[in-house]
Amino acid sequence: MSGRLSGNAVLVPGASAGIGWASAIALAQEGADLVVTARRGERLATLVRELETAGARAVPVVGDAREEDTAIQAVAAAKAQFGRLDILINNAGVGVYKNIVDTTAAEYDYMIDSNVRSTFLFTRHAVPLMIAQSRGTILMISSVAGKYGFAGEAVYCATKFAQIGLAQALDRELRPHGIKVGAICPGGVKTEFAIGTGRTEAGVAASTMLEPEDVARAVVLACTQPPGSRIMEIQMRPMSEPLA
Repeated sequence: MSGRLSGNAVLVPGASAGIGWASAIALAQEGADLVVTARRGERLATLVRELETAGARAVPVVGDAREEDTAIQAVAAAKAQFGRLDILINNAGVGVYKNIVDTTAAEYDYMIDSNVRSTFLFTRHAVPLMIAQSRGTILMISSVAGKYGFAGEAVYCATKFAQIGLAQALDRELRPHGIKVGAICPGGVKTEFAIGTGRTEAGVAASTMLEPEDVARAVVLACTQPPGSRIMEIQMRPMSEPLA
């Protein structure tokens, strides 16, 4: 444990797998204490044991990131257990990859609520604590799909563009309060994300996509900047990406 984040309390929604899981572990290894949320309580319990093995204090909050009560409970847990909230990693999200004519209104609502509403809710309830502290870091786990449009992913791209716009606006709104806001924009990552809704397990396993730990390292980098600097955006792609 390096201790670079010792004394910091971190909230990670969507922590039961993938980027959220890897980021929670990486932040714990830097000395942070964590509140982790997800719908799958058994996965959260396993994660908490790993975080405690890494020397961190960890609190699970089981709930759906789309529901405001989950955000309220998670922020309250950070305040009750650690007395503060220093870092929010807006990681909860889903992907349904379909052409626009095949995307249903229900799938649209599902992606908007999971990717945009959850980001709003956790940010909305975390910010008052950070303003009171005159410091904090908020990161959106967006995507290169929030920077460039991709055929067959129009609605997903729209949700990720929304996260980027939110991050850019909040950078200006919250910086006077000492709060840093940025976005991490990876390409495809080897996780269970979108399996069955545009990806397959075999396709992900055979790919040369990024590893979740790659993204977690970028998260740690953005969270460990000196007080006078901030990382507004990181774009990540695998080295195996074709040149043309």
